[in-house]
Amino acid sequence: MASKPDTWYIATPADGTIEMSRHAGTPVNLAASVGEVVDHPKPCTNLWFDESPFSYFRMVKRVGEALEDTGIWPITWPVRLWIVQPLGETGNWGQRHYPYRLLSHQIRVIEETDAHRALGAAGRDVLDVIQQQIPEQAVRWAADWDADPEGMRQRQWNWAQCGGRACGSGRWAESVAAATSHAHRESAAQTWIEHLARHAVDQALAGTDASMYAYSYAYGRATGHAVAAQHHARFDAYVLDALRGTGPSAGAVAVAPHAPDTGRRWASCRTASSTR
Repeated sequence: MASKPDTWYIATPADGTIEMSRHAGTPVNLAASVGEVVDHPKPCTNLWFDESPFSYFRMVKRVGEALEDTGIWPITWPVRLWIVQPLGETGNWGQRHYPYRLLSHQIRVIEETDAHRALGAAGRDVLDVIQQQIPEQAVRWAADWDADPEGMRQRQWNWAQCGGRACGSGRWAESVAAATSHAHRESAAQTWIEHLARHAVDQALAGTDASMYAYSYAYGRATGHAVAAQHHARFDAYVLDALRGTGPSAGAVAVAPHAPDTGRRWASCRTASSTR
């Protein structure tokens, strides 16, 4: 039985132009080429190494990595996602490290597909969190911080380092999420998700008198919520609540609100860990 051919993806900004082609001065617009064969306007001769900022078409077969190495900056939304067919000679920088990537000098633009897929298997839910939930919550997170900076600082420390009976530590959960994104080939998706979450915070707090530290706290909470949405179907509550920072928001911490020294906080952290 013949194996199903791979599906290859290229992501572009909203106007459909490959961003790296724009930077190189030879813009290629995929939106204007659906159903057509597109030749690279200035292909490299030394396969497959860059001789210019845009030496070949870059595509991926793992859609969660479609936003990697696009040249799109600053990271923004919406983007557009295209299914393409590589034609002619193809290559790679190395199958060991880039098994999901392919390079070519000619493609056929098959069709446009839903852009949220580039944010991972739960892309729709991720966008809902970023666009609908974070803006309102960011204002509350910032206000919570500025209302009690010292108390929130200690709660945040305990969340990051200790966790509790109901959820793991924040730093541990973040490392688990990063490893899971890599395993599912959604590392680029997670990078974009985190940037979009921080941008949502910036927009929500623009014009407020939130402090720099309140911004930083809201960034952490926002990225945690968005990444939790990315992996919602993969993790149980122990990991998801750690990513979301349930401890800091609820005030359920293992340390006393005004623990006077780091030694006591570390002792409390060990106590919390031993009771899980």
